[in-house]
Amino acid sequence: MMQSKVFIIPTHHAFSFKECAWFLHRNFDDCMHLVKNDTIYKALLFDDVPVLFSISAHPAGLQVQVLNAELHEPLQQYIASYIQDWFDLDRNIAPFYVRLSVHPVLAYMRESYAGLRLIGIVDLFEALCWSIIGQQINLPFAYKMKRRMVEKFGTTLTYNDEKFYIFPTPQQLLTASIDDLRAMQFSQKKAEYVLTLAQAFADGSLSKPQLANLPSLTDKQKALTSLRGIGIWTANYALMKSLHELSCVPHGDVGLLKALEQHSIIAQRNETGKIETLFKDFAGWEAYLVIYLWRTLAKMPGE
Repeated sequence: MMQSKVFIIPTHHAFSFKECAWFLHRNFDDCMHLVKNDTIYKALLFDDVPVLFSISAHPAGLQVQVLNAELHEPLQQYIASYIQDWFDLDRNIAPFYVRLSVHPVLAYMRESYAGLRLIGIVDLFEALCWSIIGQQINLPFAYKMKRRMVEKFGTTLTYNDEKFYIFPTPQQLLTASIDDLRAMQFSQKKAEYVLTLAQAFADGSLSKPQLANLPSLTDKQKALTSLRGIGIWTANYALMKSLHELSCVPHGDVGLLKALEQHSIIAQRNETGKIETLFKDFAGWEAYLVIYLWRTLAKMPGE
């Protein structure tokens, strides 16, 4: 009897597959996953072997299907753990909704985006590289740069004539030269920053468990900003997306400021007092508010 390649991940708290899939899509060309026909496709390395799986909605939660390998208990646990982290599934976000529902301007989000989670970037190295790539450029161009780097230095998996990509490991990226990255339209500084970062991960001076085990958020921020090319915006973005540090806000983010302007919370982008006041109302849930504000910038078809 053939073993099933399908398993279910229960979702115990407010969760919308549709909202999460759209957040991953948003009409950006992100080579790290594919959203197609109400299904999310993602490739990962498991014991150095590329594995492709799909995620779709199921009455009991999420249906996961392994597409190019046999499913066994360690692989199932690995994928399930990854997805739970990726979609922040273990968190009860009801307290965030309590605060959101009483806000005079943003209360509509409680219903309009119900079940949207803090979609993370599980790999800290990827999160930091991505935030460095995205510094001071628009998102479509940043996605193009990332795609060039991933296609050349990451792992490629082909399934049904479609290519899926896995972000380069630090060791893989260290095979790149400054000139390689400059040819992909990285600035000299950004090329230096991502290679310095890759070296820090490769030699063990930085890792996700090491960062997560630091005693305070301030310690984590200091550990990251001590590295070349990582300022407080980059550090907060990576901590929010990879470690789910809910009090982190990428202050100064262009998309965030645009969303605040569109909701008339600020009239000028330098009104830091008004921004701080807003986030104080969501203390402990600031990162979720950021995600929901970013969501307003990308209308789902039909909205």
